[in-house]
Parts: sequence; C-alpha cells; structure tokens
Amino acid sequence: MVQLKHLSSIANHVLQRSAEKLGTSVDNLAEEFDAGWKPEVGDYSRKLVEFCSSKALIKLCQNIEERISNASFSRFTYDMMLAWEKPNAVDEESQTESIAKEKEDIKSPVEVPLEHDDIPLFYSDLMPLLVNDEPSVAEDAFVWLGSLVPLVADIVNGRFTFETLTAPTGNRLFFPAYDKFLKEIDDRMKHLQKQAKPKGVELADDEFILHVEGTASTQRVVRHIGGTSWPGRLTLTNYALYFEASGVVTYEDALKIDLSRDIDHGVKPAATGPWGAPLFDKAIIYESPELPEGVVLEFPEITSSTRRDHWLALTKEVLLMHKFLSEFKVECPIQAWEMHARTILSIIRLHAAREMLRISPPNPTKFLIFALYDELPKGDYVLEQLSESLKRLNSGQPCSASSILRRMNLSESIASSLEAKAVTDEVRKTFAGGEYHNKTSLETAINQTRREEREAAIAKSAIEGLKEEGISENALILMELLKPLKSVFLWFQQILSWERPATTLAVAAAIILIAYKEWVGKAMSSGLLLVLAKMIRARQERLKDKQKEIVVCTASDQTASTRENIVSAHYGFMTICGIIQEATVTILKLHSILVSRAHKHAERVMLAMIGLAILLAVVPLKYLIMTAVFHSAIMTSKLGKYIRNNQGERRLKEWWDSIPPTPVRIVDKAPACPK
Repeated sequence: MVQLKHLSSIANHVLQRSAEKLGTSVDNLAEEFDAGWKPEVGDYSRKLVEFCSSKALIKLCQNIEERISNASFSRFTYDMMLAWEKPNAVDEESQTESIAKEKEDIKSPVEVPLEHDDIPLFYSDLMPLLVNDEPSVAEDAFVWLGSLVPLVADIVNGRFTFETLTAPTGNRLFFPAYDKFLKEIDDRMKHLQKQAKPKGVELADDEFILHVEGTASTQRVVRHIGGTSWPGRLTLTNYALYFEASGVVTYEDALKIDLSRDIDHGVKPAATGPWGAPLFDKAIIYESPELPEGVVLEFPEITSSTRRDHWLALTKEVLLMHKFLSEFKVECPIQAWEMHARTILSIIRLHAAREMLRISPPNPTKFLIFALYDELPKGDYVLEQLSESLKRLNSGQPCSASSILRRMNLSESIASSLEAKAVTDEVRKTFAGGEYHNKTSLETAINQTRREEREAAIAKSAIEGLKEEGISENALILMELLKPLKSVFLWFQQILSWERPATTLAVAAAIILIAYKEWVGKAMSSGLLLVLAKMIRARQERLKDKQKEIVVCTASDQTASTRENIVSAHYGFMTICGIIQEATVTILKLHSILVSRAHKHAERVMLAMIGLAILLAVVPLKYLIMTAVFHSAIMTSKLGKYIRNNQGERRLKEWWDSIPPTPVRIVDKAPACPK
C-alpha cells in the first residue's frame, strides 16, 4: 500500500480506497491531481483528498442504493469527512493528543447540574445512544460532503441540518449516528414508494408522494366543511395535496389542491372547534382566490401541535419551491427537476431525522430549503444565488440529486427527455476540484445569513425577556424611559408660560426667522446633526459600558400606588399590555442605537442621518414635499401595486428585529436606586 508521508493515516486510507474504486493506483491519482494543481490555491493535502474523494464518489453513486444497505457507502463517506477534516499528518498528531486529554477528563467526576439530574429513564431519542469512541466529524466536513452528495445534506441548508441533528451529541457527528441517518433515509424512500396513489387522480410522471396520513396505520386527518367533519386520507406530493374522504368500504375520489399554480394562494395555521369556536389550534387552512372558502384540514393530537406544524412546513415548502421556480424563471426541465429532486431529498431527510429524534421532534424548517430561507434575514439573497448556481448545473453527473433519486428507484417513471447528457471529462475535473455548484458566492450568502440570524436571535431573546414581565413592570419601565421627554415637556411649558422671558423671545425669534427665510430644511438638518453629535459623544464617552442597563426603582410609595392602579386596571384593558410592551421595546432599541450598544446598527443610522441632513440642506423642502406626495399617490395606485418591491420593507424589518435592546434591571430597595 502506497503511503504519502505528508498525509494522515485516514487520508492515506481514503486515497487507497478511492484508487481501488477507480481501478487505478494512488500514484496515478496524485499525478493526475498534480497536473492541474495551482499552488496559489493552498492546502495541498486537503485539495488532494477532495480530488480523490470526488472522483470516487462519482463511481460510488452509480450503485448507491445497495451500498447504503450494506453500510459501505456510509463508512467510506464518513472516512472521507474525517480525512477532509484532518488531511495532514500534523493534524492527526494533535487529534491524538486531544483524544487522550478527553479520556483523562472522562475519568474525573462530573457534577450534573440540578436542572438535568431528573432526566427521565424512558428517554428514547436515538442520537445520544449512537455515540462511540471513534473520531467524530464537525460541521464543515459534513457540509463539504453534502456539496458533493446531496443525499447526505444540501449545501444550502447543510449547516442548519447539522446543528439540529447533532444538538444531542454536542454538535459532533459520530459514525453510528451517521450510518443510522443514511439508513433511515433509505427506509423513508422505500416507505414512500409503497404508498398507494390517491384515488381518482393520475399523478404526473415526475410527481412523487412525500407524506401520507389518515390511513389505518397512521393518525387521523379531518376535513371541516362548515359544521361537518369528514375523516380521510391526506397525501402530499411535490405538486399537490390530495384529500380522500373515508367511504363505507374504501376512499372516495380525491380532492386535489394544486400547489404548483402561479396564483395568490397559501396555507396558514388555523384553529377549529365545535360550532366554529376556535378551541383547538391543530389545523391548517388552504386559501385561494378561486375557492369561495378555505379548505380546513385538522390533525388531531392530544398535547402539542407537532403534526400540524409538520404538515404546514411541508406544504409551505412545496408552495415556495414552485414560487421560486416561477420567480427566477427556471424554465429548463432539467434544472426544474433538479430543484424538485433536492426538495424531495430535503423532505426525506426531515422524515429520517424525526425518526431519530422522536422525543423532541426537530424544527422542520432546519431541514427544508425554501421554508428556511423564507424566514431567515437575507434569505432572498441566498435563493437568488441558488438560482444562479442552478442555471450552471449539469444534473447528468451521478451525484446530482436527480441522479440519486433515479438510482434509488424513486424516479424510474421520469421521461427520458429529462435525462441530461453524460458527464464530460471537463465537468469531472471541475467537480473533482471542489468547484462544483460555483459554491463561493452561494456560501458567502449563506454565511452572511447565518450571522444575521444569530444577531436577530440575540435581539429576540432579549425582547422575549422583556415581554415576560407583567403589565405593572412594563408600565414602570415605560415611565422611566419617558422621564427625559417629561423634562423636555416642562421646558416647553416654561417657554410658553413666559417663565423664562429671554429664552421665550429667543425661541420665538428663531422660529419666525426660520419660517420667513424658508430654513425649515436647514433647521431639521441641524437637528439631525445635533443628534449625530450626541451619538458620537456617547460613543467617545463609552456610555454603553458605563450604563450597561437601565435601572427602574420601585421603592417609593408613589410608584407602589401606580403599580396597584395599573394592576387593578389590567383586567379591563387586556390590550394595554401588548401596547406597553411594544412601546418599551421600541424605546429600548432606540436607546441601544443612541449609545452605540448596537454598534453596526448605530453606524448605519448615523450614515443615514448624515445623508438625510445633506439632502434636507441641499434640496428645498417644498420639492421634497411634492416628491413625497407624488410618490405616495403613485404607490397606492394599481400601477404602484404592480411595480412594488417588498424587499425594502423586508430589509427594514430584518434590520429592526436584529437590534438588541438595552438591558433593564428592576430593583425594589431604596439604597440600590440610582440618583
């Protein structure tokens, strides 16, 4: 066996196995790689592993179904991830030392936190049990393999899939879990192949069943029509929903809900109950302008709404997939089917993960493509890059999503006209070099979205903490935040009442001069620049570090009386709580921007204020008013609704949601109250 000294033992093993699969030698593979190697790319060992693994995968995917069943595919691909993660001999030595240290740590007693010492004995998730002493795989290696073989994961949502799948095992993927995951995927595919087609309809050649419930072996599905309820079988395909009402002996002809049409339709959660009372939040409703009333489907469940959420996510995924194909004009049948295949595989992976994480079902959107990026900040940018990569795709190569479905006997009925040409040598070289899918721009957009998601998650967690406070606490916080406005109001009151004559005369003269000279824009510009100066001063004085939180004191008798009055009024005015919470969050976010706690957001606000100040200073206000009125008239017309772009509103909402509010602490002792 040829051993390359600069490679780790697992990397040498992968190269040897790859050479055996390809019927060649390691030396020949290394020579072929060196012929196209560019030193400026860097990381020679990893690129060599990528090259050999990619060429072997092309051969391996040609008989993928049999290899999954006997675990040869999972073992080989898992070794590829290990080799990609630790390709150098130096990496292997450091890994050996870290494993030894981990074993040393295991020997020391571990103190279990009190909140985790009551874990039930009937804990039945498979993931924590599928752990061994072998080296484990991290996220980057998993995503790299998913970029080559979309059966394991999709490059678009691979990182989210990995995080959710490995949450019970410390964000590390072990071989038993990986092997079980692939076998569950294979089982889910075979299970879907056995499902009966809906009665009275003819499925299209490229239409495949993705989920079925309401049969004798599954839980019930109920359709509500007015005051009546009809149990039946519900089937989801990559084109439509089919509901078959239960008859005396068999099912009636299916009602088809076409999800592929380019119309204004959608699904959303709904509540059902006797006589139309919304008591049970376990249903979905499909609405379309072509239907006089929505189609209500309920998924009865004793405790949670997990089934309903699962069906809602899958149905939305199919809707959003067709919206994506229509919006980005993916008209080529090969490209469209490749996107269908990737969506089908993502749904199958979700089914497999639900089997492995039964006690705590994963968030469905983390395994889906379009439902995920419909929710995430900057998700539309990722979908735009996905459409560009799809147009450069050659789905004829054996490791594409459509080829995998075909070789696993899930898409045998597809017309031969959708078959792509065989992979050329040039495509093989590009694929083997790790440049498949033009991943650079796509991965950049994905990483940006993940960063935005983390920032938004931090801000939302702080907001949730504020919303958990009662109405009395929120009222006190709001009163504390409005104290500066109270002082400003008193100042204006003093001016209007001539308590300070000199100040009153100065303000009156300034207002008259500004109005006469038409300096309204310059005055507003000066005001914005004044606020900008305050923000710069707050940053220089590091107020965000000096005032890490706003302290609200409840020690005085007057405050206690206010609390009692607000609590007593709570029962009569339930909506006040939500209004106060939103107002409190808004002011805290503005305070966070003002003192540059949200550094990136503050910079954008400062730049916007500079631009607005310049605009108001340069352009006469009357022209701005005319433009605003004209723009408002146009955008509210039919023409405006046709040309309107919602990206601006989405960007603004995502930007606002990602602003972390200033922390608030409430104290009830007088010595702790700030002066």
